[in-house]
Amino acid sequence: MILSAVVFGWLLLVLLNVPIGIAMIFVSMGYFYWSGLGLSFATQRMVDGLNSFPMLAVPLFILAAAILNSAGITNHLFGFARALVGHITGGLGHVNVLASLFFSGMSGSALADAGGLGKMEIEAMRKAGYDDEFAGSVTAASSMIGPLVPPSITMVLYGVISNTSIGKLFLGGIIPGVMCAAALMFMVYFIARKRNYPRDPVHRPAEIAVLFVKSLPALLTPVVIVGGIFSGYFSPTEAAAITVLYAILIDLVFYRELTFQRLWDAIYETTITSAAIATIIAGVGLLGWVLAREQAPQQIAQLFLTVADDPISFLIAVNLMIFVLGAIIESLVILLIVVPILVPVAMGFGIDPVHFGIIVVLNLMISILTPPMGMALFVVAQVGDIPYQRLARAILPWLIPPIVVLILVCAFPILATGLPGLMD
Repeated sequence: MILSAVVFGWLLLVLLNVPIGIAMIFVSMGYFYWSGLGLSFATQRMVDGLNSFPMLAVPLFILAAAILNSAGITNHLFGFARALVGHITGGLGHVNVLASLFFSGMSGSALADAGGLGKMEIEAMRKAGYDDEFAGSVTAASSMIGPLVPPSITMVLYGVISNTSIGKLFLGGIIPGVMCAAALMFMVYFIARKRNYPRDPVHRPAEIAVLFVKSLPALLTPVVIVGGIFSGYFSPTEAAAITVLYAILIDLVFYRELTFQRLWDAIYETTITSAAIATIIAGVGLLGWVLAREQAPQQIAQLFLTVADDPISFLIAVNLMIFVLGAIIESLVILLIVVPILVPVAMGFGIDPVHFGIIVVLNLMISILTPPMGMALFVVAQVGDIPYQRLARAILPWLIPPIVVLILVCAFPILATGLPGLMD
């Protein structure tokens, strides 16, 4: 009954529009007061939840993405992507997906992708004659690639809370990320051909070469990050700091568009976003301790063991659970609350933690596209000035490509563990 009261109290506060992290802290404080443990102990638990060196990578990757956006590097990436694939049927739809794949190698965030590239992509597609629903759906769907291709804020958090190698997770997301991009481009081609959408003229090789040279410093960002981690020159947390320095360096040397005001705006944006994430992490740490004290993880694990008696049925149950929860709860909360409970169970079934991590992250990225709580939909609706209700209906067919990739990754672990195996 105590556990039910805690969960019900949290859901009630969320329904009353109390921020998720604050709601967790409130109900947990109530539990600590009721049980006589003392509020000072609760404060210590929140501090302990944030006291993690790998966690420093989160605000640093956010800052790197903000700097890249502020410096106008996204314009160069979009131009290069347009020269490469704009001539294919569905032109700017393919450009949208490919630009997101490029940008994902620098930002590590789906919402940074949707917010940074989204406005430019949707405006370009409008001018070319694409309808808003198609433009918004492609923009939202392609943003999910961000946390799959290194660097990835979501994978950093998964690695921290599950004690899994972040470097292996980064490598493990590359193939599924590219598969998602290919699946989305197939969807673009299918719809564009049916609706007779326009396409760009073919660019001459010389023009493509010039645009490639302009974009090359930005495109090398994931090479610097993964190469440095893989070679052992720096850790994933240090890689985040290197990414910030690299973003500033390439602007100073090549692009020269980052002003002091834009840099200050990027730092301010990072502070606001990081504070919101830190509040959620602190609340999750506190609520997680409460749930652990009430033996909720054991009860949930026992439930899974009763409905799943082999790895395949377990993965099916997990994916269904995350998919349903993702439609009503923010993906970050699912990651921080559910994953610590499920990872030990997954390992008990003999599932590689890197494989399981890629499955979880991919499923969480599908959840940011799932109405009614799909965060990418809110961002795209805002930056693209598209009514949310129209976008929520239009996105539904675009859930099919990533779900197909998710099924393939579940069925063939080598897709997620092949590259990480090179680190052994």
